[in-house]
Amino acid sequence: MSPLTHFDAQGQAHMVDVAAKPATHRIAVAGGRIEMLPETLALIESGSAKKGDVLGIARIAGIQAAKKTSELIPLCHPLPLTRVAIDFEAASAHVTGAIGIFCTATVETVGPTGVEMEALTAVQVALLTIYDMCKAVDRGMTITDVRVLEKHGGKSGNFVAR
Repeated sequence: MSPLTHFDAQGQAHMVDVAAKPATHRIAVAGGRIEMLPETLALIESGSAKKGDVLGIARIAGIQAAKKTSELIPLCHPLPLTRVAIDFEAASAHVTGAIGIFCTATVETVGPTGVEMEALTAVQVALLTIYDMCKAVDRGMTITDVRVLEKHGGKSGNFVAR
């Protein structure tokens, strides 16, 4: 049985007991992008989308998602988050090969377990919010490349994606 598999005596999955782990400062950064038509990006950048400020609302959605991660991911511990920051960067074709918006979520806590799931959830929900707010003009948008970019703190130390 893998050390990452946690089952009780009846073979049921359960949350990992982190009570004995020390509370340390932990940071995770996740990123991803949503690809879209050039006209959709222009609409978002001009602030003229029918539903309002796309990136402002997506930022709030990402923050809310990070805070509610343990309600969405069944075995994820609820954590007291000390910081959640959502940043967006427009990417034109000459930068990434695709037109769209890159989203980065930085999540921090002081606790016994990491915040990678919170950062990943924040990115996904922020990008889904952009899709929702712009789907009337561009149903072909694609959410892609969502992944952990960095992780700091805890027993396993630091991780930076290549």
